[in-house]
Amino acid sequence: MAVLNPADPVPRYARLAQLLRQRIEKGLWKPGERLPRLEDLMAEFDVARVTARQAVGILAREGWVDVGRGRGTLVQDRAAAGRTLHLETSLAALAQAYRSDKPTLSLIDERRTEPPQAARECGTPAPAYRHLRRVHSREGEPYCVISIHLDEEVFQLAPKRFRKETIIPVLLELEQVKVAHAHQTLCISVADVETARLLGMPVNSAVAEVVRVFRDSAQRVIYVAEIAYRADFIRFQMDLKV
Repeated sequence: MAVLNPADPVPRYARLAQLLRQRIEKGLWKPGERLPRLEDLMAEFDVARVTARQAVGILAREGWVDVGRGRGTLVQDRAAAGRTLHLETSLAALAQAYRSDKPTLSLIDERRTEPPQAARECGTPAPAYRHLRRVHSREGEPYCVISIHLDEEVFQLAPKRFRKETIIPVLLELEQVKVAHAHQTLCISVADVETARLLGMPVNSAVAEVVRVFRDSAQRVIYVAEIAYRADFIRFQMDLKV
């Protein structure tokens, strides 16, 4: 029996859905196979029927399974590679990934702001920044909420493109801009109320929080991005030096 931790603040149905989703992603349940019955899930995970039904309902809404009367719940042929976003570990690879990826960008907020805290901590902040907050989606499915602070002087070099395209490829194509230093950090967290609403997921579901900071040769911070990715949508891979 795989008992779910009762002290975990994430709702039990959301945690169960994540466990079932992981089994499908790992190929333990293949496309066309039946998902275990609710009674079997209840016994394995020591959950109530309503919890098991809610978890399966999440997978059905996400397209992982198809619930049909009289034939059980079938695993769908959902190409994981098509919905997985790889987090690259080099700036060139990251830029190429964004050039290849064409998400739908939904702008939530845009305004001129003072330097964000990350800019103050990681280098010399620019006098002003352009704040762009938006949701990235694929085929109508949101997968990240991103809060961008771009040096206002840099933003004014290509405002229309920065509003309509992913930022990093545009940034690297500008001859007037030279990124001399770039780094990112990643930590696992849980979705707050607003992030959960924007990503269409339960509150306290797992998210990967990424912070990216770019500086020029004068140590001026020209780009800060704070991103919350759905944990089931990303794959972090890095090469190990030998």
